[in-house]
Amino acid sequence: MIVNEDCIKHLKTIEDNYFDSVVTDPPYHLTSIVKRYTTGKKNVYGKDGSFQRLTSGFMGQKWDGGDIAFTTELWKEVYRTLKPGGYLLSFSASRNYHRMAVAIEDSGFEIRDQIMWIYGSGFPKSTNLGKAIDKKLGNKRIKTGQVKSHSNKGMPQAEERTAINAGSFGQVVEEEVTVGTSEWEGWGTALKPAHEPICMARKSVSEKSVADNVLKHGTGGINIDGCRVPADEDISNHSRSAESAVSKGIFGDSKEQETHQTQGQELGRFPANLIHDGLEEDWARFFYCPKANKKEKGDTNHPTVKPVELMRYLVRLVTPKDGIVLDPFAGTGTTGEACILEDRNYYLIEAEESYIKDIENRTNKYNRLGI
Repeated sequence: MIVNEDCIKHLKTIEDNYFDSVVTDPPYHLTSIVKRYTTGKKNVYGKDGSFQRLTSGFMGQKWDGGDIAFTTELWKEVYRTLKPGGYLLSFSASRNYHRMAVAIEDSGFEIRDQIMWIYGSGFPKSTNLGKAIDKKLGNKRIKTGQVKSHSNKGMPQAEERTAINAGSFGQVVEEEVTVGTSEWEGWGTALKPAHEPICMARKSVSEKSVADNVLKHGTGGINIDGCRVPADEDISNHSRSAESAVSKGIFGDSKEQETHQTQGQELGRFPANLIHDGLEEDWARFFYCPKANKKEKGDTNHPTVKPVELMRYLVRLVTPKDGIVLDPFAGTGTTGEACILEDRNYYLIEAEESYIKDIENRTNKYNRLGI
């Protein structure tokens, strides 16, 4: 199912306890505080006394403005339409993840974990204080003969999501490197982005136990064996070196430790709350997924496309076989493509009409319709 409508408005038409899981990448709302709360001339107040948010977001994208991902109005509808015990996985930015997580929790969800997607690429949106101060004081900077690459200075004033999001396409330009002599040379205002947090939450189970809930609704658990990480090395049965603790039963049966295999080398390592894009070989025990490349993103102009393999992994982790996955912020339909490849059903809602064609292009190439 592909729906071109405001997600809150449409979810209100859906019956209770309909979806088996939710896997989504909502707006990160990274517009600067000045852009978000003012018009640039004067503050604008709403009826409740708070500043009225602008409609434009980063890179001029209207859908990144506002604060929908931080509101209980959205997540209460998601909670209502999700089956008891159903899981929610929602991406966010490292800087304001807490606002989304609190809204999700206040809507009734139990926060079960936080998955970290760690990657090596990403541009920091940092002001070079040494250069800025030299310019202010009229100091002459020394040319080094070197050239550096960075994200386009011509981007809108709102913070670039290229700094923290997979698949962003901000232009890269070259600039001659200069150095100054002030005490602030080498100082800046931001760290290099290297991860995105994913909120993992679950709707309350309706039965006496998770097992009873699974038997009734098919939801409540996560697909451990279906998401194990392959391992070639010889793995012992002990996940900790404290043998005395194991013998006392503190960590459970040493033959089936959660962080290691339970059946020799066949199943692989236990899935962890960390995903990476191949930073080092030592990270082989965690699920690996690189950012979406230009070929995978295709002709879309959407700046925040997630890689299909990552979405497949997440869909597989929290969705029962033949289950229905809700994505209220479908974008270009990566979740839908992941569902097709994982033999799950998709229900995609996207408010921006311009992206519907992208979704159709993704899903139609498999010659299979949603529910």
